Amino acid sequence: MSLINTASKVDRLARLTATTETSSGASLWREAMRRLRGSKAAIIGAVIIAAFVLLAIIGPWIAPHAPTDQAWRGEVFPNRGQFVGARGENWFGLDHLGRDVFSRMLVGARQTLLVGVVSMLIGLIIGALVGAVSGAAATLGGRTGQRIDDAVMRVTDILLALPSLLLAVSVAAVLGQSLTTVMIAVGVVQIPVFARLLRGSMLAQGGSDYVLAARALGLRKRRIVFTQIMPNSLSPVIVQATLSLATAIIEAAALSYLGLGNPDPSVPEWGVMLSQAERFFDNAPMMSMYPAVAIIITALGFTLLGEAMREALDPKLRG
Repeated sequence: MSLINTASKVDRLARLTATTETSSGASLWREAMRRLRGSKAAIIGAVIIAAFVLLAIIGPWIAPHAPTDQAWRGEVFPNRGQFVGARGENWFGLDHLGRDVFSRMLVGARQTLLVGVVSMLIGLIIGALVGAVSGAAATLGGRTGQRIDDAVMRVTDILLALPSLLLAVSVAAVLGQSLTTVMIAVGVVQIPVFARLLRGSMLAQGGSDYVLAARALGLRKRRIVFTQIMPNSLSPVIVQATLSLATAIIEAAALSYLGLGNPDPSVPEWGVMLSQAERFFDNAPMMSMYPAVAIIITALGFTLLGEAMREALDPKLRG
């Protein structure tokens, strides 16, 4: 059931984009941008993303203290359950090692963004290549092309059938504990989604009027596929990339929480901070709340913008 639901959602996004592309003479993205500017969800999502990216860029420079500085180590006693909460010098209080939580949150934003973006790019690039091969094989036709498409899609379906977090944990466990491992593991989870999405979009574009016109002009199938169909099939992939960033951030944080992330605990990263603070939740719950809320809000921003983009491409909602 999970495989059917996931595959159907991906295929629907591909069909929606193809329909939108051919149902009006207006530019797809021009019309989508017009609708996005009037969407409150898109505006809120864009503001959250802009704030997150800005903090990730300037965080290390505006952090009031060094993220690894244990200058207040003598003021916290984790074994006794004594912690320092928010105060003028430390806006978010101190962690169990006497480090400034606010500074670590600011610096950790960059690490979290890096993990999310690199993971998404791994899934996007490899998934797009796989989807392009499968879509081209199916569109060009022929017995060989059909066999290639069937073989690629069956492997993709198997990966889609596995729970994403379980697949990510399995990959991370095999590769070993490191930040690179987290990026690869989360990226692998995204590959089948992008592959199936691009392949479905290419198949949907195959029946478009411009494809029929190109064939009537005598253009070769291979040229039509790679110069016409593929470029016009990238719209849903771009939308999915936005949504995948939210998933990547959450899954990367989950892997770090499970101890499969960066082996150096002194490096600030929201998932690592959440993992470190979990054992002190009874005495210092805010240590866990700060990174958890930051992860939720950031993922919400990407989700709001991605869903707004998906709706902007839906021809049934066009005004």
